[in-house]
Amino acid sequence: MKYFKSYGPLILLVLLIDFIAEMIGMQIFSLGKIEVSILPLVFAVIIAILIYLIPWHPIKKLYSDKRVKFAGKYMILIMLPLMARYGANVAPKINEILSVGWVFLVHELGNLGTILFGLPVALLLGLRQEAIGSTLGLGREGELAYISEKYTLDSPEGRGVLGIYLIGTIFGSIVFSILAPVLLGMGFSYKAVAMSSGVGSSSMMTAASTALAAVVPKHSETVLSFAAASQLLTSFIGTYIMYFLAVPLQKFMYVHITHVLDHKKEVYPEHD
Repeated sequence: MKYFKSYGPLILLVLLIDFIAEMIGMQIFSLGKIEVSILPLVFAVIIAILIYLIPWHPIKKLYSDKRVKFAGKYMILIMLPLMARYGANVAPKINEILSVGWVFLVHELGNLGTILFGLPVALLLGLRQEAIGSTLGLGREGELAYISEKYTLDSPEGRGVLGIYLIGTIFGSIVFSILAPVLLGMGFSYKAVAMSSGVGSSSMMTAASTALAAVVPKHSETVLSFAAASQLLTSFIGTYIMYFLAVPLQKFMYVHITHVLDHKKEVYPEHD
């Protein structure tokens, strides 16, 4: 009873926001020949932000630090049914997917781009420990789980990954909805674009694959299967690439770039 009193109001608020977002549903609109998909997840985030901005004390209490920490700690659990759904999408096209399996493995190396290109920019902009959380990856579930376990979400690293997570949730799906049809129009294979949409973000992958499937309806099943396989592989192998390649690379670059920028060697932060 005490547990429900502490977190019940937050859970009820989340369910209400989820209900409203699902009632709105996926909204698709056209920009010329490009179809842009806005998922219910985007509306849920926007609604939650707007509710927080209401200048009413009971609303502010719903967003207390204790409840926010509770939400952050257990957010990863909601991803488990989604992983099962990915597996169900992959199964019908498993033979076709295995025939190009090595391409999926090479695709995983692209996740290092956020460090190679994003980390120097973040450090030049004046970020330090926040840059670790914001450039380790796209700031999705895998990076969020790693940063929260290693540094906690109350740390500068945690604020960095949460900031990227929210930005990616709101704008990422819109960008990917536009980018997928554009790449197809540039001459890329629909299979290649479908594979590239699985970057570790369920919302971005869904937006990209849905927009792509709308452009090539005859191949919609293949598009969704390849996108889901790519996403599933990113969630699995991407974790090892992040831990064994991305983290050491980021540590090396962080130390040397900050040494140049600050004219002294800055120790890579390690929190218990």
